[in-house]
This record gives sequence, structure tokens and C-alpha cells, in this order.
Amino acid sequence: MSTPSEKAKSTIVVKRVKKGGHGAHGAAWKIAYADFVTAMMAFFLLMWLLGSTTKGDLKGIQDYFRSPLQISLSGGPGTGSSTTIMTGGGNDLTKEVGQVRKVAADAIKRQRDQMMAAERAKMREFKRHLEQAILANKDLAKFQSQIRIEITPDGLRIQIVDNDKRPMFATGSAHIKSYMQEILQDFGPVLNDFGRKIIITGHTDSSQYLNGDRSYSNWELSSDRANASRRELIAGGMNSALVMRVVGMADSSPLVAKDPMNPLNRRISILILNKMAEARMTKENSEVNEGTAGDLRRTVAISPAGNPIKLPTLVAVPPK
Repeated sequence: MSTPSEKAKSTIVVKRVKKGGHGAHGAAWKIAYADFVTAMMAFFLLMWLLGSTTKGDLKGIQDYFRSPLQISLSGGPGTGSSTTIMTGGGNDLTKEVGQVRKVAADAIKRQRDQMMAAERAKMREFKRHLEQAILANKDLAKFQSQIRIEITPDGLRIQIVDNDKRPMFATGSAHIKSYMQEILQDFGPVLNDFGRKIIITGHTDSSQYLNGDRSYSNWELSSDRANASRRELIAGGMNSALVMRVVGMADSSPLVAKDPMNPLNRRISILILNKMAEARMTKENSEVNEGTAGDLRRTVAISPAGNPIKLPTLVAVPPK
């Protein structure tokens, strides 16, 4: 038999470690909680974005998820008519139909550039035609040195300038000299060939009347001279419907700025409008007519005493 001491020596102690206890899950809940907080932050961020998004953009998002493939390929009214899935920028994000398609905007710009180029070419053609008409007309050819023709952003401008030896008008008056009448009347039929609207502008030098601007001044004089020129153009055969504006500029726009008294500053300008300028000024005229209770008939107002009153560059209504 074994002794007690021998039994103690032969005892084997086995320690078993239980797997999967509470300590193994000590960090897992933290990861789950972090995921939950992240999801809640994303949710509240989404709610904030939807709350600050305009109705038009919301409709675009809605339309995109209804038919994403069609919109991503060809664009659609709810996503700004874009060629891409995501739209951005634009002048007015509050528009329900979104933004203008970039391809369409480029086409509009290209069309406008083509129109401008075509109008410049047309004005060059008008200029050649006018120069040939002046050379072919012996009356106009005599005064060629006093006729200046140039192309401007608004069209083709013809300037008939004064000359010390050959003034267009009597001094300080709107009475037209006989040779100036010939020039204007010969220009009348030529302007009909173009069929474009025109603006007639009168300019003076800086010579002042005795009473200055308190009574009859260069403003009235330039307006009267421009209107007298209009009458002579019509007398020569020009269609009166071509006249869009008759303007008096006084000495506010000198041709020779360094010499305000230079006779070249005394001139009549006839501007043949291109289509863009004509459209712009037609719109301006309609806005003036809508905001004016009365009908403007004269370029100069008359006081009860019978004296003209200076008005700033007033435009006359074209004759009926």
C-alpha cells in the first residue's frame, strides 16, 4: 500500500481556463457604440442638408433617383439638364427646373459670336458701298474731306464735320447752308439702301452764348441742328421710319478734345445701327414709353415766357 506521503506526491492538479468570458468582450461594445454615433452624425448631417436645400434641388435629386441612368446619360429637367450625374454652380439654384445646360449655353454664345461677326462683315460692306456712292456722286465728292466714315461697336457712323471756310450751319443757328442741304439730301436715298435704323446726333464746339446755359444754349442748338438734318435727309428721299433717335450732345463729346473750339467739333453724326444695337435701343425706347405718361414730341422745352429751357440730351420721338 502507498503511504500518505506518496499519495500527496502523485496528485496532479489541472487548471482549466474558461474561454469566452466577460473580459473578451471588453472592447467590442466600444466599436459598436462608435459606429452608432457615426451613423447618427451622418443622419443629422443629412437632415440638415435636406433642410437647407432648395425645392428645385430636392426635385432634381428626386428625379435622379427615379431614372438615374437616363439623366446621367442625356441630362434631364430636374438635374439642371446636365450631361453629368452631379450638377453644380449656376446663376440661380432656386429655379425648379435646375440650371441651363452647358452645351446649350455654349451654343447660345457661339450663335451670338457668329451674329456679331456677320454684323461686322455687313458694316464693312456698308462702308464700301457708301464710299463708292460718295465717289460716284459729284456733289458728295466735293465735300469728301468733310465726311468721315468709321465702324463702331454699334454700327457704321458717318460724321459730317464743319470747316472754317465751309461751315455747315450759320453761326449760332440751325439754319443749314445750301451745300449742306445737298450733302444731306444726297445721303437720303443711300441710307434707304441699307434699310437699317439710324440715330442722328448734333455736336457743337465750346463757344457759349451771351447768357450761357441760362437760356438758349449749345444743348438746344445741337438738338435743333440734328433735327434740321433729319428734315433734309427726308426731303432727299430717306424713309422717315428709319429714324430711331434725334439727339443733341452740345459740346459734351468733342472730336478734338484738346481743342474745344476746333471746327471739327461742330458736326452732324449719322449712326447706322447694327442689329444688336438696334435691339438694345428698341428695348430702351419701350421702357421709356412705358414709364412716360406723356408723349415726347420736342427736344427742347419752352418756358411760359417763351424762352427755351435747357434739357440734358433729350431724345426726340421719331415722326409718325
